[in-house]
Amino acid sequence: MKKNLLTPVVLLFLYIAAFSQKADSIYFNLYTDSLKKGAYNYINVEGRMADGKIRPLDSSQLIFISSYGKFSGNSLWLPFETTEEKINITVRHRQNPAQVIHRTIYIKKKTDDGNLKTADQAMEAPERKNRNRRQ
Repeated sequence: MKKNLLTPVVLLFLYIAAFSQKADSIYFNLYTDSLKKGAYNYINVEGRMADGKIRPLDSSQLIFISSYGKFSGNSLWLPFETTEEKINITVRHRQNPAQVIHRTIYIKKKTDDGNLKTADQAMEAPERKNRNRRQ
């Protein structure tokens, strides 16, 4: 009885694996131009599929390697106390190890301790759009 139930599940898995789309190429689509210390930095990698569609890829499909820091999924953790100026990142596709991409990303030097306006201050600021408009 168990053998009959197991067979359709195995066949379904093989069917999905055989006909699932594979990425023709992979590339970085980074949200920022620098990495922050003391934070998880998401490293976005996308794949162009055989049908031309672009899909985000994750660590179940990719292997992430960095010269410093530690990956958790697609996110690279950099400690506060790092003295590194830049990080070299290598991404390899699990199904096609010949698909490899490299990127050097610099670490942000300036701290984020600037003062932001409060909501009230932002609402009090005059609109600049209308000042320069000719009437």
